[in-house]
Amino acid sequence: MNSSPTDAVVILADEAQTEAIAQKFASAFVALREHILKQGFNLRLTGDLGAGKTTFTRALLRSLGVTGRVRSPTFELVEEYDVLEGCVFYHFDFYRFESPREFEEAGFRDMFGSARITACEWSEKAADYLPAADMEITLTVDSDNARRARLWAASAAGKALLTEVQSHAA
Repeated sequence: MNSSPTDAVVILADEAQTEAIAQKFASAFVALREHILKQGFNLRLTGDLGAGKTTFTRALLRSLGVTGRVRSPTFELVEEYDVLEGCVFYHFDFYRFESPREFEEAGFRDMFGSARITACEWSEKAADYLPAADMEITLTVDSDNARRARLWAASAAGKALLTEVQSHAA
């Protein structure tokens, strides 16, 4: 993992490596649980269709102990999961938004804040209505079909999470 205090790049050659980085994120969220209970954590996932945003989120939810079906929120816009003993994880997908105002009109702002982890796909479609991100993960597909994940910490909580993820690196 190449890194600086606010930035890291991880190559995910296959689904097993995606699951491994998701497990590191889950461990980091456990370590940051008290902060999440007080202030929440906002994660943005960007990348083209098929880049692995939902695959990463599904692996993260599994690593956080979610059992049963983990559905893509493409049609429902949001799926909700209980994690970390007292936190709610909201997985958003704004792909179908025609206007950023739909975020506000749907009342989604109330789903951000203390005791909440949010993972937003296609966040650019909700634009300035979204609360600030703590971390952004940009996924791209390389020529050999591996995924490149750029992790960017956008807040002190994001930096703490990135430090935790890196501390779990082998």
